Amino acid sequence: MLGTWEHSFRKKIIFSKETANKFINLFGTDMKITAKIFLLIVILIFSAEYAPGQTINKLDFSDQFNLHELEKIRVITAADKYLNESPITITSASSPRSAGGKHDFFSEGDYWWPDPQNPDGPYIQKDGMTNPDNFILHRKAMIRLSIQAPALTAAYIITHDKKYALKAIEHFKAWFVNEETRMNPNLLYAQAIKGKFTGRGTGIIDTIHLIEVARSIMVLEKAGLIDNNDLTSIKKWFSDYLEWLTNHKYGKDEMNAKNNHATCFIMQYAAFALLTGDSEKLNFSKKRFKEILLPGQMAEDGSFPQELRRTKPYNYSLFNLDAMATICRILSDKEENLFEFTLPDGRNLKKGIEFMYPFIADKSKWKYPADVMYFDYFPNRQPSLLFGAIAYKSEKYFELWKSLNGDPENEEVVRNLPIRQPLLWIE
Repeated sequence: MLGTWEHSFRKKIIFSKETANKFINLFGTDMKITAKIFLLIVILIFSAEYAPGQTINKLDFSDQFNLHELEKIRVITAADKYLNESPITITSASSPRSAGGKHDFFSEGDYWWPDPQNPDGPYIQKDGMTNPDNFILHRKAMIRLSIQAPALTAAYIITHDKKYALKAIEHFKAWFVNEETRMNPNLLYAQAIKGKFTGRGTGIIDTIHLIEVARSIMVLEKAGLIDNNDLTSIKKWFSDYLEWLTNHKYGKDEMNAKNNHATCFIMQYAAFALLTGDSEKLNFSKKRFKEILLPGQMAEDGSFPQELRRTKPYNYSLFNLDAMATICRILSDKEENLFEFTLPDGRNLKKGIEFMYPFIADKSKWKYPADVMYFDYFPNRQPSLLFGAIAYKSEKYFELWKSLNGDPENEEVVRNLPIRQPLLWIE
């Protein structure tokens, strides 16, 4: 591992115009003017190509962090295991409490429980306390997809062995193409509450686990490994889901939430729009981040007050920060770098990372109440650290990210960590 950022740029020479003139002057008046001009042009080309403040490109990051080597054993070990497992979609299980059919995703509100005073009546809320008897098999199937397909795709990136890609594509076809096993492109029945609602907008957060699936599809599409007819069907599924998110009341409710739910809406909205090439929705997502999410949720110190007031403030603060960083990673391009977008009062993504960094590095410094559940299982490899390391050329962010657990097993942690395969995000 290289010790400094300067070492990572050891093959690059950065000159200013003033430096070029001083360099030419060293040759004195005997140097022919044509040679001087030639030398000046060469130096200015280097200066323009590697100007200070330039966003880290593919080579810079791979030189510095060598992610392929770092991830190789972890990824290949998991992918080899997944080669022997068949896809499981939501059609493999059902709940009598679901108002939907065989192809409809169903889940129940996490923090809703039977009423002790009325056991057969509507559920009551216990914020932060997960009901272990809720139906979760559809959610588990989707999370399984979000673990296996991206790992298989990452294995293909490392090895270029098509067996990994073909297995990932088998999952895509089962979920989005095959009539017998595919999921309907909506969440009409997600996070239902017995006796109250057959589905809610808050359930849309369940499909954050399709973000790295969409990313994997893009990788394998670029490699030319997905059959054109299958690719058309897959993209149509995501286009249909985007239209449902845009037009249904549940989607509008979720988009207008005031906390991590709104952030996660835009995170997946942007991810799916990128896959389908929907520039209108990508531009909408950028605008929403700059005008609604960042100014509406981040305090001046970089914290997220709406998350800090919850019964699991540490987890939710990490979760929301990760989602915002992922939005910036998805939407930043040559025209606009959202990691650098700053509000007039100085609030930006980096301020959010800097707020949480000391508490990730040493959780004992956390000055807010401990989470009521699962506090001991956090932090893990938070993507905000990785994406921040790339955007801000921060070795300290990367070293902390690298030191954390990349494969948590606790189901609540896995559910709150949808970004798990860094190789999918480094082009």
